[in-house]
Amino acid sequence: MKKIILSGGGTGGHIYPAVAVAEALKRKWGDEVEILFVGAEGKMEMEKIPALGYNIKGLPMAGLQRRLDVRNLALPFKVLRSVNRAKQVIRDFGADVVAGFGGYASAPVLWSAQRMGIPTLIQEQNSYAGVTNKILAKRAKTICVAYDDMDRFFPAEKIVMTGNPLRGSFSPKQTKSKEALEYYGLKEDIPTLLIVGGSLGTRTLNEMMKHWIASLGGKAPIQVLWQTGKFYEKEMQAFLQAHPTENIWQGAFIDRMDYAYEVADVVLSRSGACTVSELCLVGKPTIFVPSPNVAEDHQTKNAQALVGKRAAEMVRDAEAIESGMARALTLLKNKVRLEELHQNISALGIADAAERVAAEIEKLW
Repeated sequence: MKKIILSGGGTGGHIYPAVAVAEALKRKWGDEVEILFVGAEGKMEMEKIPALGYNIKGLPMAGLQRRLDVRNLALPFKVLRSVNRAKQVIRDFGADVVAGFGGYASAPVLWSAQRMGIPTLIQEQNSYAGVTNKILAKRAKTICVAYDDMDRFFPAEKIVMTGNPLRGSFSPKQTKSKEALEYYGLKEDIPTLLIVGGSLGTRTLNEMMKHWIASLGGKAPIQVLWQTGKFYEKEMQAFLQAHPTENIWQGAFIDRMDYAYEVADVVLSRSGACTVSELCLVGKPTIFVPSPNVAEDHQTKNAQALVGKRAAEMVRDAEAIESGMARALTLLKNKVRLEELHQNISALGIADAAERVAAEIEKLW
């Protein structure tokens, strides 16, 4: 039996690629492979991973606060404890390979494994590599990436283009099914915009919608699926009650994302790595509004990687409230541009990314 440690967490963007790879390994090897996840104590992976049926160990790791904060004083001690704990977890489990997917816990686990002589693999999800992965890459055996030109950050001979592993089934749909339209109460002959703000929501996108709705006078000229996020749900529901508007579907979550992608003619979204990969697979014309509140501004760089290939458009966060909906409406009317974006973004999708990463792990056994 081969024993594999998968480490990553803090956000779904780090957790679910690791889970997708675990599922790919299990599909091929079944009981011949044993998988252990390693995460950070108190982070979402400590609940999400066991709920999916996998074992997980937690490290007392935390991130550096960006502003002066007393919690930063404890960080060196947490790092040391995490490294010692990671070594013990690796030793007790008897790992053959360790793969890191980003997040607080992956650094001490990869660092420890490398110094214990255990092969390591890094899965870099973004188009701009973080400092930690650049350091860890020096001793990693393989670096799986989702964007071109990553030899700016990593040794070229270690890089393998795999794409970002995703859970679920994402594929382009040529027509809008009756089931998908009825699910959201939409009409086939009215253009549809999908606005995705993430599970908690995005203040900028919600304020953009409020600004636009207030100018309409009760009826939108297009259909909008507006995912507001849990954090803003009550506030946005109250706003819509005060400004009732036809053709607007609003919800904290979108539980049938496949249907939402299917009916959307244009998507307006943040540009986290997994979201970008999903949109490539479904081939949807997209306007990205990158979050400015992420490390090394990697969402902007993700979006720019597609904009540079004429595969997406981008609106800066600071401009989105005033101009985001105008850009979306203009794009919805431009059939030639829509087809160009569809063709170019579809060409970037990698449907078997999880299997590709799993195959690279197998090579290190």
